[in-house]
Amino acid sequence: MRFILALLLFSPLLAMADPGIPALTLTTNEDGGQSYSLTLQILALMTVLTLLPAALLMMTSFTRIIIVLAILRQAMGVQSTPSNQILIGLALFLTIFIMHPVFGSAYENGVRPYLDGDMEATEAIQAVSGPFHDFMIAQTRESDIELFAEIGGYEALESAEDVPFSLLLPAFVTSELKTAFQIGFLIFVPFLIIDLVVASVLMAMGMMMLSPMIISLPFKLMLFVLIDGWALLMGTLASSFYI
Repeated sequence: MRFILALLLFSPLLAMADPGIPALTLTTNEDGGQSYSLTLQILALMTVLTLLPAALLMMTSFTRIIIVLAILRQAMGVQSTPSNQILIGLALFLTIFIMHPVFGSAYENGVRPYLDGDMEATEAIQAVSGPFHDFMIAQTRESDIELFAEIGGYEALESAEDVPFSLLLPAFVTSELKTAFQIGFLIFVPFLIIDLVVASVLMAMGMMMLSPMIISLPFKLMLFVLIDGWALLMGTLASSFYI
């Protein structure tokens, strides 16, 4: 995991570093033809690009945010509004806002000293991984860590600093899923009550052929607007990571 962090954070430095191995090698064959070959440096860079989405999903606040937003859209009964692109963009920028202290600490403690030549690569990787480790530990339940430690056969861990990334990552994702569904349940309940009330009124009036969703949707939208739902939801999600 620390190797992944190192690739993610130091891959932009590949272009700045003195290339000991050329990125593109030109070979002249015996028949006079020429062939080109890429080095492992380019292969490592392409591997980093494929790991970026997984790192974003699994090591930041993105998972909790996007699940809560999706549950909110389902509870309101608007299947395609906001669209998936808007929800993902909103979750992405809110993730950047929440993770800004972590990114800033990783840069100041690891990346900048490495760029200035004051720190070796191994020390920089250790310094960069520290803020991510602290963030993930703070959001992970002890029961989830114990569960995966038992499954993986890890020895007894004396403190949170002793939890390796290989154990912390699945425990963190599991905790984020639990928290997201808990928040989603609390969001879903008021809208469900509106649907039940509207359905009961329509049945009492004998209007069984009319879909309750058509009538309840304006009331749910009005409720969400009156309580300033977007600001309340965004503020609650952001503050949930620092309580």
